[in-house]
Amino acid sequence: MRAVPRTTALLLTTLTLATTVTAVNAAEAPKAALERISDFGANPGALSMYRYVPDGLAENRPVVVVLHGCTQDAATYFDGAGWKKFADERGFAVVAPQQETANNANKCFNWFQSGDTARGKGEAASVQQMVDHTVQSLKADKSRVYVTGLSAGGGMTSALLASYPDTYAGGAVVAGIPHGCATSVVGAFTCMNPGVDKSPAAWGDLVRNAHPGYEGRRPTVSVWHGTADTTVAPANATESVDQWTDVLGADQKPDATHDLPGGTTQSDHQDADGTTVVRDYRVEGMTHGTPVKPSEGCGKAGAHFLDTLCSSAYITRDWGLT
Repeated sequence: MRAVPRTTALLLTTLTLATTVTAVNAAEAPKAALERISDFGANPGALSMYRYVPDGLAENRPVVVVLHGCTQDAATYFDGAGWKKFADERGFAVVAPQQETANNANKCFNWFQSGDTARGKGEAASVQQMVDHTVQSLKADKSRVYVTGLSAGGGMTSALLASYPDTYAGGAVVAGIPHGCATSVVGAFTCMNPGVDKSPAAWGDLVRNAHPGYEGRRPTVSVWHGTADTTVAPANATESVDQWTDVLGADQKPDATHDLPGGTTQSDHQDADGTTVVRDYRVEGMTHGTPVKPSEGCGKAGAHFLDTLCSSAYITRDWGLT
């Protein structure tokens, strides 16, 4: 057998090693992940900002804000509710604000404090700065910004939809509270359970007063709630539907209903033009949490992530992110 010259052998070895290193580096190349963004604005609410941007996300794509529940953090909710899957598949960035114990010992967003929910103030203003920073830095579509959240995050979702109707195209309140229900800690517990009963017009006025004089387009809203929720009583879902149907000029009674998987009923409320602007999702027998469906690759079952159906799929569908 003819011997390979030493220089040739050395070259072949070098090339082999280079090819191997390149293959390993490619296999270990960093994928998109939830990352902390430190410098996004003045941050009057002292929140932390996390953001997920799918690999290769194009310009002019939507932005979805996701708000965790009490005792959770940004990563827990992002992973548990399955938002990475839908951001990757449907092409949008995710902004995940995080509450800190310095603001609330249980890491609840302060949806019951006017200083944190009013336009231009506190936590609401911090979230708005996160959105503005993301839209600008990613050249995202500012007409397609959406927000959703669980429990206290759902209450803050209601507040953001009320105070910043010019920012959000749609929202989804999961096991949350109508905007303006409480202005104190004591009032917050009353709102949570048994709930507070107001007329649709009274609820609607609380939203309209959050941005007086605003006459532009308002976001569509979906409301999600389990019928066995004892943490935030299901009556809150009924009151939220009353609130947003009044604001959006829709029928208080459903114009259509649909049976979905997981014992879920979807009720559609249409405006005078026949457009569905409010959707009410009730999950029979579900306790307090976000509906997920791990067997479909949708989220992770666990504390406050309940294996019933994939709410994130329906929420993004309602927003046209398909």
